[in-house]
Amino acid sequence: MDVSESMDKKSPIVQPTKLPCPPIHVSVRTMQGEHGLLDLWKAIKPLATIASAMNTGAHPDDEHSAMLAYLALGRGVYTTSVIATRGEGGQNEIGCEQGTALGIIRTRELEEASSLSNVTLGILSEELDDPIHDFGFSKCANETFRKWGEEVVYERLIRKIRELRPDVVIACFENEPTTHGHHRAITLLTQRAFHEAADPDIFPAHMQAGLLPWQMKKLYLPIMDNDDYHVAVPVGEYDQIYGSSYVQLGERSRFMHKTQGMGVHYDEGPTYNYYRLDASVTPAPEKERDFFFGLPVSFADLAQNVAAKGGQELAKVLHLMHDAATDVLNAYPRFAEVAQRVHRMKALLASAQQEVYKSTLDEETKIDLMYRFGIKEAQLNRASAEALSLVVKIKPETGEWVAGQTTTVTVTAYNGGALEVEHVQLRLRVPKGWTAKPLTPTAFPRLAYNQTVCTVFEVAIPAQAEPFHPYKPPVLDVEVLYFAFDTASTIRVEPDSRVAVLPPYAVTLTPSDVVRNTLHTDEAIPVKVTLKQYRPGSSTAKIALVVPEGWTAEPAFVDVPFSFRSETKTIAFTVHTTPQVTNGKYEIRAMVAGTDGVTEVAQDVQVIEYPHVGRTYFIRPATLTVQAFDLAIPKNQRIGYVSSGFDNMDKYLRAVGVNCLNLDANEIQSGDLSRYDTIILGIRAYGFRRELIESNQRLLQYVENGGNLVVQYHKPEDKWKPHLAPYPIFIGESLIDWRVTNEQSDVRMLASDHSMFLEPNVITQADWDGWVQERSIYNPSRWGSEYTELIATSDPGEPEFRGIFLTAHYGKGTYTYSSLAWFREIPQLVPGAFRLFVNMISQKQ
Repeated sequence: MDVSESMDKKSPIVQPTKLPCPPIHVSVRTMQGEHGLLDLWKAIKPLATIASAMNTGAHPDDEHSAMLAYLALGRGVYTTSVIATRGEGGQNEIGCEQGTALGIIRTRELEEASSLSNVTLGILSEELDDPIHDFGFSKCANETFRKWGEEVVYERLIRKIRELRPDVVIACFENEPTTHGHHRAITLLTQRAFHEAADPDIFPAHMQAGLLPWQMKKLYLPIMDNDDYHVAVPVGEYDQIYGSSYVQLGERSRFMHKTQGMGVHYDEGPTYNYYRLDASVTPAPEKERDFFFGLPVSFADLAQNVAAKGGQELAKVLHLMHDAATDVLNAYPRFAEVAQRVHRMKALLASAQQEVYKSTLDEETKIDLMYRFGIKEAQLNRASAEALSLVVKIKPETGEWVAGQTTTVTVTAYNGGALEVEHVQLRLRVPKGWTAKPLTPTAFPRLAYNQTVCTVFEVAIPAQAEPFHPYKPPVLDVEVLYFAFDTASTIRVEPDSRVAVLPPYAVTLTPSDVVRNTLHTDEAIPVKVTLKQYRPGSSTAKIALVVPEGWTAEPAFVDVPFSFRSETKTIAFTVHTTPQVTNGKYEIRAMVAGTDGVTEVAQDVQVIEYPHVGRTYFIRPATLTVQAFDLAIPKNQRIGYVSSGFDNMDKYLRAVGVNCLNLDANEIQSGDLSRYDTIILGIRAYGFRRELIESNQRLLQYVENGGNLVVQYHKPEDKWKPHLAPYPIFIGESLIDWRVTNEQSDVRMLASDHSMFLEPNVITQADWDGWVQERSIYNPSRWGSEYTELIATSDPGEPEFRGIFLTAHYGKGTYTYSSLAWFREIPQLVPGAFRLFVNMISQKQ
């Protein structure tokens, strides 16, 4: 038997021709001994439930974690979470990744969070540069639709609904004016989809792809008012098996969203989430017991519906399945007994599938039944593996591959249970065009307790293999076929760690971006080029820089020899510009040629790794952006920067020639602050640098003695108090009201003759052009009259904000508070932001 199969082939499932294969995650993770009983319960709990629910949201961490835990872990409902974006526009509380790199991390966080709660995940954003992206805070759905493309996101939402076929859909947010525009957009589309996902004339191409229209039965919206609800979900109920309430279980998943600082420790006790019925195709009372009131939830309910349509023989089998599922749950935690009853239920499921074909039920009912049976088959396969303690592992020779390479992958199956497993087959599935040749046997007559079987595969990766994509499924997995109790099972297992096809050479240009000060065009641009070889063995790479017309790079090229995989080398280049460089953006690219002599655009491989999400990769062209503009910087300044860890603006200041030093806790608490002309507090610094609160009086004394203190934006919860400033500053409490989201909003300079706009750079209206994502966030709502209001701006149709940029004399010095989004503008090399920031840190009494 040829056990090398391509990933586009599926295991045979008995189903009608038109029925789409259920897109359910059927892999099992490598089991850890301490989680054996809990993993078994998570696997068998869904077996008694045939209902399904979907939660729709806009960003990772929007999901209603407690409610999802209640449905999936507590009720065993097949629960799905559909999220629109990857969260690229959020903030990062664990590192400096922003934009696409942050979206990659937040995707992994969402995947891990969903896995903890037994939730099947769907994300509408598909590519690294997808139109459905988190472009930052939006105050209305219309702006969101303009940037996403309303029909683009709607088509993908309808597609997910038709793939996952939920009985009940629950939106994460209400559509009301105080809500983020992304949230409102998804809620509006969810409401629209409730009525149109069942219409075959809506996106008819779905039917050609094998999907069928689907009518959801109920739509719910969350509410905060306990008096106006239809369903109260008891998320505070305590589950003795998990030793937690569903709120606590939900927070375990929320703690995975570390980049957003999510996760709260809650005490035990009664807690409810409240939801209002927004639309329904079935009658519903004023108050319902739960989301599924009036809908089939168990096999017994399904049997009753089938019998009413004339499927009496099928109804008998469904009643047997209801009893069999109860028997499985009653056998817990006795692994061998659970396994026996799971396999009895598998045999009954096969009988039920055959009865569907023999019945006179209408085609629509048959399709619905077979879809639910397909989900149950996958759940039974997982339950079988957990009950048998079948542990499958994939061990690649290395997890970093290159196109054209041949490597080996070892697959092992271990039996940790008391029951013998028979007729075991190990199949390594690879993408189309790849080959996986078994070098050792793949079929084993039996696998006894505490025994391991092993197959080694030789994997050939074609020269045209697609490079690693962080949003695509793994390039390989293992399909394990086996028998127990004379019943076949199939499980699929993915590697524990990411396996990635990477470029033969990863090329990184340092710096990745640079300001070319047109006031000093005689200065060369030093470029450090770091190459890492991912291909095995020895080779020679030829590296060169491609520069704008009239510029030169020295040397012209360099031959770089490598001896082994993962060897890293660094080459120094110097780029000279033309004598006169006009303001604008320029790009320097790297080109690389390997031993084969083929020259191509070099690729940078950013390795992203955190303990809670593991390792992943971001592959992009190796480029260096040069932003040219005039920037006057006072000489002999000494700047102290207090970073919260959420921005890297100090790096950019040093890059343009500012003498910027990072201050540690000792320096703030007891150092000589008078040595610094200016001290800058990074974004949200009071919330994350504990010494600042204790030393705030020292900072104010520093200003009073003649220092220049610059404080960037804070959230109200960042331990900010109005008295931390020399004159009170109150930060607006509403998430949506106190910000300017339009990065192109008109800006009025209220004090155009102030030194902030004159020295050392003359600020004009042109300096407000080219800003990205937003103007300001968490603006002050009130402030002391001692402050000078420097600018006024607002989103269209809203009152102007005049507290975004405040400065005041205090004693002999200057205090400035600014909620402008410097942390976004400076890394994007926005010229006006640089020029104004330098003015801000150059203020003198």
